[in-house]
Amino acid sequence: EYINLNLGPILAATVLGLLVSFGHFLLSKPHERPRVDFVILAAIAQFWLAAVFAGALILGPRTATPWLTTMITAVIVWVGFVVPTLMVTLRFRGHSGPMAAADSLHWLLVLLVQAAVMRSMGLEAPLM
Repeated sequence: EYINLNLGPILAATVLGLLVSFGHFLLSKPHERPRVDFVILAAIAQFWLAAVFAGALILGPRTATPWLTTMITAVIVWVGFVVPTLMVTLRFRGHSGPMAAADSLHWLLVLLVQAAVMRSMGLEAPLM
């Protein structure tokens, strides 16, 4: 239900997350362009990330400063879920440490941008 209530901020966060990801793609592969299947998969993944992240922001503590809580939540999600997953997967596949770190930092930027968009547009908690 919270996804329907917050579809506007979630979609805006999805679009900006995609822009950050495409920027990262173009910087890391300057002579390539993303294929259509990659764009579709990235859009679905960014939407789901934004939707789940919106739920985390809605459930976040209400006693702290809203912007501080929002940005700290992005960092906690990044450190707790994104970094370990990416580091293990990318290093297992033979990517260099700097490349794995760059990919991880890309996702930190995505989370921070999505958090800022959703906080600035506002999120509604579902009625309990």
